[in-house]
Order: sequence, then structure tokens, then C-alpha cells
Amino acid sequence: MSDTVNADPAELAKFSELAHRWWDPDSEFRPLHQINPLRLDWINGFCGLSGKRVLDVGCGGGILADSMARKGADVLGIDLASKALRVAQLHALEAGTQNIRYQEISVEALAKEQPASFDAVTCMEMLEHVPDPASVVRACSELVKPGGWVFFSTINRNAKAFMLAIVGAEYVLNMLPRGTHEYAKMIRPSELATACRSAHLDVLHTKGLEYNPLTKRYWLSADTSVNYLFATRRAV
Repeated sequence: MSDTVNADPAELAKFSELAHRWWDPDSEFRPLHQINPLRLDWINGFCGLSGKRVLDVGCGGGILADSMARKGADVLGIDLASKALRVAQLHALEAGTQNIRYQEISVEALAKEQPASFDAVTCMEMLEHVPDPASVVRACSELVKPGGWVFFSTINRNAKAFMLAIVGAEYVLNMLPRGTHEYAKMIRPSELATACRSAHLDVLHTKGLEYNPLTKRYWLSADTSVNYLFATRRAV
């Protein structure tokens, strides 16, 4: 792998080892399956996915990408984890999902090849896993058409987020494999907002994502202290 690629080989290996379990709703990826309807409806509410050309950055096994295609979008999912992409491709074939394809390429490289090509770009649960999140934000902005939507979700960096997203989710509740997240890589909303503004993205809406371990239910709220989402729009 080139030294210029904005990816952590250890992170890619981590998700590649679990690739065969992406579509098992009772696996380590259960949280992604559970929050996906919330993410999908939230995104669709802003940009109306049907008939849109959409890019999913860091698509992994394709959980969000596949559901957006089923909403009528023409979807390209990209990732650098080869095994996860193969799983995504196989699932699309088995499920008969139309208008979806996957490519192993970095978002920065794709931005050079296809600038201003997409109506919407999604980058969910990915920024906290790369060495240079701001580079990903810039590339996402370059890939979307002027006036198009770019959606991000990630994890805040504070004591509460450390206790809930790392200690609670990984070590107490065993919802995620231990080591899934590193505290130092978490991103405060103010930091992501700065990166968005620098990339000519206007932050128009923010939402928090909360979880109740007793009811095992997720919901969107105004509380961005742990998991949060940004809806941004490229300046015209």
C-alpha cells in the first residue's frame, strides 16, 4: 500500500478479519444493522434518494449502500478493505439489489477521477478510523455536485463518549469487538465543523444518536455528546 493512501493498515485488517460476518444481524455488526433504518430515513429526508447518484465512502460490507440502492438511488460504494467489498458484492448478487456497484479505491483518488459527480455523498462511522479525517472531508466535498448533500457520522471525543462508546460498548456490553475505537481518533463536533467549513461545506443540521442498553433501542436526538451526525451541503 502506498504511503500516500489515507488509511491505517491495522484498521483495514481489523475489519477484513470480520468481513464474513457483515450481514449477520447477530454478529459484531449488529449495531450497524440496528441503526441503519435511522440513518437511511434521516439521509432520505434531506436529499430524496430515489433517482440520485450517491457515493458511500467507507462502505464496508454495504449495509447502508445496499439500503440506499433499494430506495432508488444509483449507488457506488468504495472502501479499501478488499474482503469487506467482496462480501458487499456477493450480498448484492444474492439479494438482487439493482443500481449498486463497489470499487476498491480511496476517496481522495476517486475525487481526482470524478469531481462533482454525485448528488449526495455519505461517510458514516468512518472518519474515526483514518489518519487524516480532514482529507476525507475535503475529498467528499470535491466529489459532490455544487448544492449537493454530504452526510457524516462519527463519535465525539470526551469523557462521556469514552465511557459509553469504548468502555461500555466494547468492554461491558460486548456490543463491539474490543479495540474497535481509539479515543485519540474520536472527533469533536467543533473539529468536524471546522473541517467542513474549510472544504466549502455548510453544516445545516446535526443530530445525536443515543442507545438504551436496557431496551436495546437506538434513536436520534439533539444530544451530540457521544454519537452524532452532520448533514452538510456543498456551496453553490
